[in-house]
Amino acid sequence: MSESTLIAPSLWRHPEFRRGAREMVGISLGIAAWGLVTGVAMAKSGMGVPMALFMALSVFSGSAQLASLPLIMAGAPIWVVWATASCVNLRFVIFSAMWRPYFGHLPRGRRLALAYFTADLNYVTFMKRFPEPRPAPEQMPYFLGGVVTNWLFWQVPSVTGILLGDAVPTQWGIGFAGTIALLGLIYSMLNGRGTALAAAVAGAASVLAYALPFKLNILVAIAAAVGVGLMIDHAAPWVVKPVEDRT
Repeated sequence: MSESTLIAPSLWRHPEFRRGAREMVGISLGIAAWGLVTGVAMAKSGMGVPMALFMALSVFSGSAQLASLPLIMAGAPIWVVWATASCVNLRFVIFSAMWRPYFGHLPRGRRLALAYFTADLNYVTFMKRFPEPRPAPEQMPYFLGGVVTNWLFWQVPSVTGILLGDAVPTQWGIGFAGTIALLGLIYSMLNGRGTALAAAVAGAASVLAYALPFKLNILVAIAAAVGVGLMIDHAAPWVVKPVEDRT
């Protein structure tokens, strides 16, 4: 397989590709609902169908799109729009750092192509499947199966929402289904006191920092969870052992 080929036929046929796609399908209905709401929001913003389609396909980030729309419509300077979108997506800096042990050996062009397809739920499912930070042959097929499925479940409803325009009322609030899907997946990963504590700290930090601009509370929550996780790793013998065994 050529290093420049993103999805070779051998990857499509790999069992891990099907597994990654199958596991993503189970949580993508909420993502589809969120994509539909984002598409409708773009259609109702008045930016025009061609520009909305271009934004949906090139940006591929619901949170950044929704944060940028009111600024674009208000005629804000382009640097403000870019700064807002960048702040909203700062969490992907942390995600990429966590993915580096798995994909850091790939050529830069291929890593950039993979970066376009990455999303929050793909990160969660991948880390659940491969908790050990070292490369393995089955990781790429699994990763691609998940991200391709997620991309389709997002883009098809998003484009549908753009084309339908006013046919789907924004009052439905079905975008919350994406949040429910993410919460359900996170709950399935709480396999110990350490991960539960990190999740609780992240949730509390997100609420406490909610007033920060540009949705920076998301970054604060991620940083808090990573910090707690590192502290737990260093204190693992004390945290994990039952009280009677702590001698």
